[in-house]
Amino acid sequence: MWRGDYLYLIQNLVMKDFRIRYRNMSLGVLWSLLNPLVMMGVLTFVFTKIFPNPNIQHFPFFILCGMIPYNFFTLAWSTGTTSIVDNAGLIKRLPVPREVVPITSVLSCCIHLLVQIGLLIFIALTSGVGVNIQWLWLPVVWVLEIVFVCGLAMLTAAVNVFVRDMRYVVESTNLVLFWLVPIFYPFSMIPQQYSRIYEINPVAALVILLRRILLEAAAPDGPTHTLLKLVAVSFTIFVVGMVFFRRLKPMFYEHI
Repeated sequence: MWRGDYLYLIQNLVMKDFRIRYRNMSLGVLWSLLNPLVMMGVLTFVFTKIFPNPNIQHFPFFILCGMIPYNFFTLAWSTGTTSIVDNAGLIKRLPVPREVVPITSVLSCCIHLLVQIGLLIFIALTSGVGVNIQWLWLPVVWVLEIVFVCGLAMLTAAVNVFVRDMRYVVESTNLVLFWLVPIFYPFSMIPQQYSRIYEINPVAALVILLRRILLEAAAPDGPTHTLLKLVAVSFTIFVVGMVFFRRLKPMFYEHI
């Protein structure tokens, strides 16, 4: 296949996944807005009325900076993990590079992500946070997160072909991550001995960087070099995922 053929295939697979996800839903893509808004409302009530923390300003926006990266990661990783098995018919019929399948599953979630980023920007402008020059870093940190999820999805998608329980491992891990990513608490609350672990977790690192850029109007790479750690971990996982996937893909056909 020529490069143009690959791009055409990726575009069509992305749109197919997106249409299937919202097929027969009366609200369609609006669910991309309702989910973070509902969680923002619930967590804002709990942590401003039940367990108030007066040190956190713009709390609803603070929550969105955590919920949107987490929502994207959990959705993209879950769909990427099952992508090879879910597209078994396509894989058997067409001689396409198998790596394209989990990557396009992640990229289809980026349409969902763009809607939520629009919500994040809208809340930023209406809550008085305002625009600052550091916003130019936002595409960089989001691309790094997408690179990380693509690598992770290739790794778990390959395993899921042989061990179908992998999807449940991913779902359980995502549930645990809700508490281990600083969604409703600030990074400053994390004890020093655990802070380095948080910073090498790309999901937590993205939340930290978003808040640094949007709420503090500061450059993303502070004294702890969180951005450099995100670059290193994201590309390392992508390369590992790609190599692992290519080692296992010759055996996919007889197991799907």
